[in-house]
Amino acid sequence: MEQHQQVREQILAYSSLNADQLKADPEVRVVFGRFKELLNKGSIRAAEPSGSGWTVNQWVKQGILVGMRLGVLHESHVELAGTGSFSFIDKDTYPLRQFTAADNVRIVPGGSSVRDGAYLAPSVVMMPPAYVNVGAWVDEGTMIDSHALVGSCAQVGKKVHLSAAVQVGGVLEPIGAMPVIIEDEVMVGGNCGIYEGTIVRKRAVIGTGVILNGSTPVYDLVNGTILRKTSESPLVIPEGAVVVAGSRQVKGDFANEHGLSIYTPIIVKYRDDRTDSATALESALR
Repeated sequence: MEQHQQVREQILAYSSLNADQLKADPEVRVVFGRFKELLNKGSIRAAEPSGSGWTVNQWVKQGILVGMRLGVLHESHVELAGTGSFSFIDKDTYPLRQFTAADNVRIVPGGSSVRDGAYLAPSVVMMPPAYVNVGAWVDEGTMIDSHALVGSCAQVGKKVHLSAAVQVGGVLEPIGAMPVIIEDEVMVGGNCGIYEGTIVRKRAVIGTGVILNGSTPVYDLVNGTILRKTSESPLVIPEGAVVVAGSRQVKGDFANEHGLSIYTPIIVKYRDDRTDSATALESALR
């Protein structure tokens, strides 16, 4: 913890410096290397549970931004057997993260990548192609399926299933903004999008094609309530809620004349034994 505190104080001191000032001091790269090592180990994170809610660790996001200003463009090449090389260009402070078998993370061949500064816990599985951005935190037993994206600073819990083509939005600025939070044992169906600091509580089921963001209300048919993001709190999907894509009528003469409706997510039930059976994760895949 003493090392964490020291890195935190140094990062906070660097956060007010511009790119030229950061690059002029060689010590900054040393400190940033320590900071990124803590991110990779999962020892620090952009947001963490606090009581019944979540707290944003602003200094961690500031540290990630320090790395953006500190870095310079760097060209990298990955040799592909029999087909030449694949090249990409990014800040040299954020290369691809390297894993070994000792990390106990399965990244199946086929185009997936994890940016340095992201944490994947043991027994996480990534199917190809998928991407995890800097600052993300993915807990044990989670499946990141094909074409899924885990955005910068997103927090994903234990035994979550992110199905094919799921997008979990990222956020670095504003510094105090809550990242997307997906708690333990959540099932997210294919082609879902979860954005703008939405919090999905434990064991919720997000049906195929559902979009959750700050501007679209969620209608809870079970409790007769409407869930919204406010200026004080993000959109929160309750524990065990089963959310499907629905629609609601648009008001006005023109809308009535043409029978128009607009998309909205709907909570149709709360998780029960039947839902658990339908969404059980295949242990054989892990």
